[in-house]
Amino acid sequence: MDQTAPPPDPPEPVEGFGVHLTRTEENVAEIDALGARLQEHGGGRVGISGVLGDLDRRMRRTFLPWPRLLGRAVDRAITWERRDRRDLRWYPQGISTSVRTEVERDVLVTSWYSKKDEGSRVSFIDLAARRYRHVLLVEPTLVDGVPGFKPLKAHAGGVVWHGPYLHVAATGRGFLTCRVDEVMRVPGAAGLATYGHDYVLPVRFAYRAANEEGVTRLRFSFMTLDRSTEPPSLVVGEYGNSKQTRRLARFPTDPGTGLLSTGEDGVSRPILDGEDGLTRMQGTAVVDGTYFVTSSHGTSYGSMHVGRPGDFRTTKWATPPGPEDLVYWPETDLLWSLSEHPGWRWVFAMDRSRLLKT
Repeated sequence: MDQTAPPPDPPEPVEGFGVHLTRTEENVAEIDALGARLQEHGGGRVGISGVLGDLDRRMRRTFLPWPRLLGRAVDRAITWERRDRRDLRWYPQGISTSVRTEVERDVLVTSWYSKKDEGSRVSFIDLAARRYRHVLLVEPTLVDGVPGFKPLKAHAGGVVWHGPYLHVAATGRGFLTCRVDEVMRVPGAAGLATYGHDYVLPVRFAYRAANEEGVTRLRFSFMTLDRSTEPPSLVVGEYGNSKQTRRLARFPTDPGTGLLSTGEDGVSRPILDGEDGLTRMQGTAVVDGTYFVTSSHGTSYGSMHVGRPGDFRTTKWATPPGPEDLVYWPETDLLWSLSEHPGWRWVFAMDRSRLLKT
């Protein structure tokens, strides 16, 4: 990108490019029944406040000058307890914030997927206290009147916390939505398998992905919330190699509910922002029309790309190896991300203004 010349006009957005999402029915009966069963054993719904009041693990701060050695763009970094930093079963993926929710603390939420068929989970991190806790994501069940759950099996490459809702990316399936006030504590006496987690968060409904004939289904590899549009937009992107689609698209949200806007047919259709050709995209954040994108290079340091689809400027050696999802925190002007490789796992922040000047 030539910084001495004005940037080219952004490409015209393409509406309704042959992919869409359809929202499923809500699992109200299943969730209510599960809550009642757990309450009988001394557990049940505790909500996000219950989890934040019972954080059982501690984040470790990474002091200067080490953050610069984590990547040229890194300004702040913290890391997990050793057992999570080196865990070969669970891999961190998505990241979002408590910005403009009812939570009064500065909280990050990250998503993980299991390589051992244990599903996916989220971790709530109190930044001031530097403490966190894992919460297992589950699909509630009600079989012959008996409530229960099974682990949510999704790659969880992105996560968005918007109002009371937590959206979790599920690649070709679309994404799944939970309500943070439905976090539940699961006592051992309930007899349900939680894979070592004391809390679960049930899926309330899903947004199922579909495509027209001849159009490649949109993969929800990562996702973020663009708060610089009114109302905010849910932006999604595709991880891909040189032979796969690598699209960036946005879904407008409804200003009343915060959920996706729908047409008269009840279907949500995205706007195609671009097919810019960046390979191995892992996450994005969008601020006032500018995209910030992470990309990975195996066990080498990751890259940051700044610009617009089709017109990016790249900073190499910008992040730790294995950068993942990305989120913007407006009040601090920081971009937060996280890295996935065992032994090289950090939750780290980058100054957005400095990236614009790099």
